[in-house]
Amino acid sequence: MTVFAVLIFVFLGSIEGFSTKSQPCHYSVGKTCKPALANAAFSTIAFVLGAVTSLVSGFLGMKIATYANARTTLEARKGVGKAFIVAFRSGAVMGFLLAASGLFVLYVAINLFGLYYGDDWEGLFEAITGYGLGGSSMALFGRVGGGIYTKAADVGADLVGKVERNIPEDDPRNPAVIADNVGDNVGDIAGMGSDLFGSYAESSCAALVVASISSFGINREFTPMMYPLLISSVGIIACLITTLFATDFFEVKEVDQIEPALKKQLIISTAVMTVGIALVSWLGLPYTFTIFNFGAQKTVHSWQLFLCVAVGLWAGLVIGFITEYYTSNAYSPVQDVADSCRTGAATNVIFGLALGYKSVIIPIFAIAFSIFLSFSLAAMYGVAVAALGMLSTIATGLAIDAYGPISDNAGGIAEMAGMSHRIRERTDALDAAGNTTAAIGKVQLAQLPWCPLLSSVLL
Repeated sequence: MTVFAVLIFVFLGSIEGFSTKSQPCHYSVGKTCKPALANAAFSTIAFVLGAVTSLVSGFLGMKIATYANARTTLEARKGVGKAFIVAFRSGAVMGFLLAASGLFVLYVAINLFGLYYGDDWEGLFEAITGYGLGGSSMALFGRVGGGIYTKAADVGADLVGKVERNIPEDDPRNPAVIADNVGDNVGDIAGMGSDLFGSYAESSCAALVVASISSFGINREFTPMMYPLLISSVGIIACLITTLFATDFFEVKEVDQIEPALKKQLIISTAVMTVGIALVSWLGLPYTFTIFNFGAQKTVHSWQLFLCVAVGLWAGLVIGFITEYYTSNAYSPVQDVADSCRTGAATNVIFGLALGYKSVIIPIFAIAFSIFLSFSLAAMYGVAVAALGMLSTIATGLAIDAYGPISDNAGGIAEMAGMSHRIRERTDALDAAGNTTAAIGKVQLAQLPWCPLLSSVLL
């Protein structure tokens, strides 16, 4: 990351020959902006901040998961409900930590950079884009490297234990089990966390860049300008309220209540967030404003921007439940894949691959509809905030996602520690419910991160 930071500084600074003189602004005619060298320096600082925030979030998430899985195993002695609460709350720590730290660092960076840039908001938010780039760059290492490590360790442990030695899964006689358990944390906690942090930071930065050349960006209206960050802030509050429904209002007491409780988190967070977005749009935005659109100015109403965020939010929920249909053993697709095993591994692989291709048809149309509607309502800014709408419930999505590996490792600890079969059954029930809902969370949060990139390219 240090090498990348140096390269970014050199490439951006060399645009104007490392000039220290002010330059004409792109969109503010007659005004001057800060020198290219200053933009290069601040972009590099933002890049490093994004990378470090992503790194710290992933590290602390793994720390929390490591502490939580043993506690989940111990709580499983008291019943599945107690174990569920520990695992879910531990996953929620990861979700809130990532969302809050990303938002906090970005807001502080905007204010500190603003001391130098002053009224040059165009240059300020152009430099801030380095924050999203830093988060995404770290995600390349965390997500790809962590994912490969996870699958290699998992398959290796299964080959040695189940195929070569014919011993149970997570048996303490198999040393590869340790690598498998570590891999769950690396891929699904640190890797997924850094990946979603990159999407989260990119979406926020892209929306801020587009907003900086809108009417409230040109007129220096701070509250409307911070609308993308207000969406994320309300999302944290909405997810906090939602979490109480799983742990306090409707406690899980039986195994068959686990998966519905996790799915309700996605529905409740989306509903609460819709109300929150409506309030923020009403209070934080002027009734009408203009957005830059291919050399012209497009007049947009506040309710239109609310619709852009809402369509992204609800499209994410639709995509999540389509994913559930194709990944849950309660529905025919997974049952058909299992039935295809009767004729051998080849038909199983072919059928599963075809089903995977089929499963993305509706999500693609949902994304296309979201982009079309949001672009029609608010041009490129609408596309950017639609992606933010989908990522606004990131805390709940990550809580559900991190819950899975915590429960999985709890089962591994129960097996390796020689605890009773009853405890392993409880942890397996937690893990089984987490697999489907984790798939929903992953797909829901990973669908629209490229929309801000589309906005930036169009810009």
